Amino acid sequence: MEAALDFRGRIVVVTGGTGALGSAVVAALVEAGAVCHVPYLVEAELNHFPFRDRAEVKLHPQTDLTDEAAVGRFYDLLPGLWASIHLAGGFAGGSIVTTSKAVLSAQLATNVVTCYLACRAAVSLLLKSEAGGRIVNVAARPALEWRNGAGMTAYAASKAAVAALTVALAEEVAKDDILVNAVAPSIIDTPANRNAMPKADHAAWPKPAELAQTILFLASAENRVTRGALVPVYGKM
Repeated sequence: MEAALDFRGRIVVVTGGTGALGSAVVAALVEAGAVCHVPYLVEAELNHFPFRDRAEVKLHPQTDLTDEAAVGRFYDLLPGLWASIHLAGGFAGGSIVTTSKAVLSAQLATNVVTCYLACRAAVSLLLKSEAGGRIVNVAARPALEWRNGAGMTAYAASKAAVAALTVALAEEVAKDDILVNAVAPSIIDTPANRNAMPKADHAAWPKPAELAQTILFLASAENRVTRGALVPVYGKM
């Protein structure tokens, strides 16, 4: 039997932590002994978040992850940091002729800017501690397999930027024992995705709890050598 990952005494940020995947990641981290700091912007996001009353989960309201100053203030409040996991993002589909510049800009802000600013603030804090740390981003299958981005070009472009950011940053901070990686899911088995695609083979989709285990390993001290990886987490698709 594999040994459980140990996050006891470690502070971990989870952006997008109130979502379906975020809740699964927070659950796994709490079970592993971590203290999770979860920024959020919309109060309604807490309606289905099962950990809002847990002492190990620190919620930070009114945190706009596209606002550089707000992100900086959030990270400045942390009592320390071991890992920063960046799940915040969004999806927009549609052909290129129906996808306006406004939609593209929104995809870049939601997926790339949030990730970049969180990475920047996390690295700044980790460098102060001189103890190393971990960063995990979320790309997507179209970020690795561009032809899969047909019909969702704005989304594919934004997630490809997250992939490039991950690999470039991993090289930049490796000497500081900060290991940066990303997972690249296919369609995640969430209630929203099931509602959007009721006739799809849901059994083939990767489950949030399964993705959480991959993310936790990349964010753990047990990961000693993996950096700059874009890990496909496609399930059976």
